[in-house]
Amino acid sequence: MKVPFVDLKAQYLSIKDEVKAAIDDVLENTSYILGKYVGNFEKEFAKMHEVRNCVGVSSGTDGNHSVLWALGVKHGDEVIIPANTFIATAWGVTLCGAKPVFADCHPESYNLDPEKVEAAITPRTKAIVAVHLYGQPADMDRLSEIAGRHGILLVEDCAQAHISEYKGRRVGGLSAASSFSFYPGKNLGAFGEAGAVCTNDDELAAKFRMIRDHGSHEKYNHLVLGHNYRMENIQGAVLSVKLNHIGKWTEQRRKAAKLYNEGLKNLEHVTLPKEMEYSKHVYHLFILKLKDTETRNKLQAYLAGKDISTGLHYPIPLHVQPCFSELGYSRGNMPVTENLSECGISLPMFPNITEEQVGYVCDTIKSFFMKN
Repeated sequence: MKVPFVDLKAQYLSIKDEVKAAIDDVLENTSYILGKYVGNFEKEFAKMHEVRNCVGVSSGTDGNHSVLWALGVKHGDEVIIPANTFIATAWGVTLCGAKPVFADCHPESYNLDPEKVEAAITPRTKAIVAVHLYGQPADMDRLSEIAGRHGILLVEDCAQAHISEYKGRRVGGLSAASSFSFYPGKNLGAFGEAGAVCTNDDELAAKFRMIRDHGSHEKYNHLVLGHNYRMENIQGAVLSVKLNHIGKWTEQRRKAAKLYNEGLKNLEHVTLPKEMEYSKHVYHLFILKLKDTETRNKLQAYLAGKDISTGLHYPIPLHVQPCFSELGYSRGNMPVTENLSECGISLPMFPNITEEQVGYVCDTIKSFFMKN
């Protein structure tokens, strides 16, 4: 049996006719940038995430930048982000001219550890970026308390956490502002690059709309510094269709995660992902942690030999990436993140994964440990 890491083709075929009709409408009306589908998507996405405003942008990375830029992060500022995240989180900081300050992750949630965040605060700290990694919300109450006590901003990176919940509330409206990615492989993915920023602050939303459109709210009148971060109408059309299915797809992911947890429980030296008591995990990724790097690498090779695709997220933590060498971090500074990068493996996870495929993955992993 072949098990891909992600199967975008199966998802496409399930909504092919709906998507084709929406895209054809965009093409017939030749409205390619922003447009009615982007506007409709913004409205429905905001409603779904229980937030007042959603502004569609050109990618999740551009959303990360827009959020911090609009909030006034600038050269000389420091922004605390997880060492355990994709590098796009850091680009939001560096594109503002600010300095990323890395903090280690919590050993159970794999999200920002609030204790490590507090220890990283300096007089130059302007903001904290809470990344809801792998589909599980960060500990927002503790991070909000820390940010409030120190008078600094708290924002969310929700790139992997569409409609996940923290204490019964959807992510995206739990801070000053948030960013989302709709990269094709995300839980809610476009047919190309796309993203969004959300906020309950109407004035901030107006600034987001100007920033994404060359700093203007009307053509040739540029009130603030901006960029071209506009969402394409075709992506708005695709996302509007997919938004009708995200609830079902999320429950399918959660069902697959439950099957993995049941099938792999009690395996020695295997740590399963923990759904924290405050969260509703949406399982963008399902991460196993093995006892050491050698075992992880042998397991990955064994699974590949059985036609099971896996991933490594993220094998080189941000604090030891070559592009950040001047910041002075080294291995040993972020032990939890480093251990996860060396011992973690991502199993196949997508809405259309079948019970038989999950069972095959679990049986293959168990057979590996019987032989090793």
